[in-house]
Amino acid sequence: MTETTAAEWPSLTDLRARLTGRELTADGLLSACLDRISDVDPLVRAVLALDPTARAQAAESDSRIAAGRARPLEGVPVLVKDNIDTAGLASTAGSRLLAGTPPSADADVVIRLRRAGAVVVGKTNLSEWGNFRSTGGVEGWSAVGGQTRNPHALDHSPGGSSSGSAVAVATGMVPLALGTETDGSIVVPAALNGVVGVKPALGLLPGRGIVPVSRVQDTAGVLAPSVVDAATCLAALTGGPAVRPIPARGLRIGLWHGRRMNDAVLTGVARVAERLRAAGVVVVPVELPWDAPPLIAGMDALLAEFRIGLDGYLAARGGPVTSLAELVEGNRKDAVELSLFGQDVLERAAEVTEEQLAGASAKRAQARWWARDAIAAVLADHALAGIVAPTSEPAWRLSPEGDPLTRNTSTIPAMAGMPNVTVPTGLLDHLPFGMSVFGPRDTFEALTLAAAVEAVCGDRRAPRLSEA
Repeated sequence: MTETTAAEWPSLTDLRARLTGRELTADGLLSACLDRISDVDPLVRAVLALDPTARAQAAESDSRIAAGRARPLEGVPVLVKDNIDTAGLASTAGSRLLAGTPPSADADVVIRLRRAGAVVVGKTNLSEWGNFRSTGGVEGWSAVGGQTRNPHALDHSPGGSSSGSAVAVATGMVPLALGTETDGSIVVPAALNGVVGVKPALGLLPGRGIVPVSRVQDTAGVLAPSVVDAATCLAALTGGPAVRPIPARGLRIGLWHGRRMNDAVLTGVARVAERLRAAGVVVVPVELPWDAPPLIAGMDALLAEFRIGLDGYLAARGGPVTSLAELVEGNRKDAVELSLFGQDVLERAAEVTEEQLAGASAKRAQARWWARDAIAAVLADHALAGIVAPTSEPAWRLSPEGDPLTRNTSTIPAMAGMPNVTVPTGLLDHLPFGMSVFGPRDTFEALTLAAAVEAVCGDRRAPRLSEA
């Protein structure tokens, strides 16, 4: 049987057809992934742990395929972010305090992944605790996994917090990876590494077994080479519909430039707008509000939600730390944990008062309805199918002094709980540039719109795997 290399994957539809047609084997695909990881990961440090049961998973997939009982993702290799529980394997959220005591059960989304036939290859590195540890934190760094690097410029940031998942897909280690997002943690690293990232609508995928930042704003999502591949994965996990191509001509799409983006980003936005107009899209410049009170309310709610959620998760999991207070104290005793930056965000969350806990729900509702109304008003006022916006400024140079202030457009759709899809649209200088597509409340409607945008101005580039 003919095998394939993991450096350049066929589309997921083609890969599945070749697997079920027995042109490829699941074991061969796994070998290609492991070879690619061995070759590339020492440069980028995207993979935190490999699953020792992966060979057995692949063998089961090959048996099912031979018996004509293939499931939707049968034999497809997938990496999973390490804040998503996998029974007996890592699941550290990047913290040394959780290393050595893996959970006893899979997260619900991993259960769905396995039931769909995917082969879980291992776990990916991340910004520790979903980058909810310090205002001076470094994206893509964790005490367990070290610093993940951007494959397009190894001395630049991969973004976060789903850093390893984005880099693994960008470098062809796997055709699919799972990440998580509270605000920007899928779409920003996807954009910075030149892949598709899908943050689904809240509730589409289950949250049990995911280390929480906010139980009411977190969601798992997918990173993939293309919108259709990501949609195929989500359909397999949810029973949702396949994404059908729609013509771009005649679509009315709002163009938001974001807030105070740099000149390079504005140049990239103009390039995308030109391509859309040339394809017959009616591009309407729009603005989204940026009101301080609901944004502050959302952050206040996040601190309380983090404490409530993490206390519950740690207590249920057991191990050396069973509460946020114990985590803060444990970090103080670990020289590696605090070697690069502190934990002021964890400390603030640990000091949340009972009054703040009681008021979190009302503040979350204020923030959510403001964000939903903001998007809905723009769509209605201009009769738009959706909005496109620059996902983020391009990757920044890594520095021991921490990350600089960079701007992105993820906050409003994240606070609204609405789907957000980022599409790679080429390079700014030598760094990937992605555009976000959001507006529809249904994830598969948003994916359909994103696929139309991708067909017109999608431009994914192979990483150079060298420094800038």
